[in-house]
Amino acid sequence: MEIDQVETFLAVATFGGFHRAAEALRLSQPAVSARIKALEESLGVRLLARSRSGLTLSDAGRAFRPHAEQLLRTASVARQAVHELQPQAGGPLQIAAALSICVYFLPDVLKRFQKSHPNLIINLRSGHSKEVLEMVLEDEAEIGIARSLMHPEVETLQLRDDPLLLVGNSIQCARHGRQAKLEQVAGWPLVFYERGSSDWALTQSMFRKAGLVPNVALEVDGIETAKRMVERGLGLAFLPHMAVVRELRQGKLASVTIEDGEPLGRSLDVVHPRRRPLRTEAKAFLQVVRDAAAEVTADRTSYAGRERRKIRGY
Repeated sequence: MEIDQVETFLAVATFGGFHRAAEALRLSQPAVSARIKALEESLGVRLLARSRSGLTLSDAGRAFRPHAEQLLRTASVARQAVHELQPQAGGPLQIAAALSICVYFLPDVLKRFQKSHPNLIINLRSGHSKEVLEMVLEDEAEIGIARSLMHPEVETLQLRDDPLLLVGNSIQCARHGRQAKLEQVAGWPLVFYERGSSDWALTQSMFRKAGLVPNVALEVDGIETAKRMVERGLGLAFLPHMAVVRELRQGKLASVTIEDGEPLGRSLDVVHPRRRPLRTEAKAFLQVVRDAAAEVTADRTSYAGRERRKIRGY
């Protein structure tokens, strides 16, 4: 059993087929097939099975998967231990992050980090989640921060949830109320942003599953523009908690609870390559990121409790 074979098995399990796994691993499809065959021969079992719905894990494959994931984590830790004995390489700290994370989360994180590393140059690049992952895979970034990132070649650390909240200004929320059915929400003027993005798709999917067509009053290019439109009373919008936490705390915006709608949740993830151990500076940055995410989670929990008490009238 070889690490490459285990990594390839997890890619096939994650992406549901040899072709997509080959694209993700930047290998030929025959190479993927050969690795899976060699792994199955070494274990003496079939790990994959074909069905009408496509390629699935066999019983043995399902049993093997958690151990395969643990094996890759252990290999990553082993590389890190060896790497820490070597002289540290210099150079800027390369970070890739989703644009909204660059705007709403990283400024405070970087301010904290630079207090302890004032002489370290930081190179920050932004992009969509898929682009962030590609930058990490192509060694263009040591650390990537985006939403819901999974790939067999990277270690994924889930920082916290970053739900989409339905928000309006104080006048809108006073008029419509702080709780509503999804059917009511569909009739309100809504502001949508970044057509085709994951946020747009999640929101549209919620209405579509309920058989509803939302009343889209405005479509704009980004989160910040949508937030400004909401502040001026042009509609309500489903915005990331990260983007509106300050306005919620200040009372400029308020959230509306949808009584019968599914929560629109995403995870905020950090990724780094399994095969390239993190430098000491990168590990220090990662710890600052984790601490900041934990504080935001605590603040959100506190805000949610206050809002529930307001809605209940005490």
